[in-house]
Amino acid sequence: MKTIYTSLLLLTVGLLISCSVKKGTQKAPSSDLMQLKAMMTGSFNSSAQAAADTSYYDITLHMYPIWEDRPEHWLYVEQTVTTMPDRPYRQRVYRLEQTDKKTFKSYVYTFADPKPFIGAWKDKTPFEKMQPAEAQLKEGCEVVLIKQADGSFRGKTGDKTCKSSLRGASFATSEVSVSPGKIVSWDQGWDAAGEQVWGATEAGYVFLKTSKNGGR
Repeated sequence: MKTIYTSLLLLTVGLLISCSVKKGTQKAPSSDLMQLKAMMTGSFNSSAQAAADTSYYDITLHMYPIWEDRPEHWLYVEQTVTTMPDRPYRQRVYRLEQTDKKTFKSYVYTFADPKPFIGAWKDKTPFEKMQPAEAQLKEGCEVVLIKQADGSFRGKTGDKTCKSSLRGASFATSEVSVSPGKIVSWDQGWDAAGEQVWGATEAGYVFLKTSKNGGR
C-alpha cells in the first residue's frame, strides 16, 4: 500500500513539474509581431484622401486588442462612414500570427450576429461573453504580410481564395500596407469572369492614425 501511495505521489509531482516547465518555456511573441500589432492598433480615417479625391469616401477604421489574456493576438475591427459612426458596415475580428522570421498572417473572422459588438472598440466588455471559438473564420481570406526593409509590412490575400457573394462577386482580394501611423487597404470584389464589381479601382484607401487608445 505504501509503495502504491509513493508511486502516485511521485507521478503527481512529475506532472506538476512538467506543466510548470511547459508554462515557463512558452515562446514569447517576437518584437516584430508586437510591432505589427502596435501599428495596427488605434483609430484611423481616410478624410485627407477623401478631401483630395472625391471618388473616395471618408471612412473611419477602429482596430483594438481583445482577449488579451490568451496567447494568440486578436483585434476587433470596425469600419464606418465617418458621418455615421453608429452604423458600421464592416465588423471583423483579426488574429495575428507569425509563420517565419519575416512572414505574418492576419486571419479574418466574422460574427453570427455583429450588432451586440457595435462600439466594442471603445469598451471590449461584449467580448468577455464570447469565446474565440465562436468567431467564424473566413477561409482563404487571410492576408499574408511580409516585413519590409523599411520596417513596414506589406501583403495580400490569395488571388482567388477569398470567396465573396457581395454585389455579384465570386471572390474578393485585399492588398494591405501597414506602417507607423498609416494603413493602406485595397479591397476589391471580382465576378467569375474576373471583372471588378466593387471596391476602389485606382488604388487603396489611405487610413491615417488619429488615436491610439480609443478612449479605453
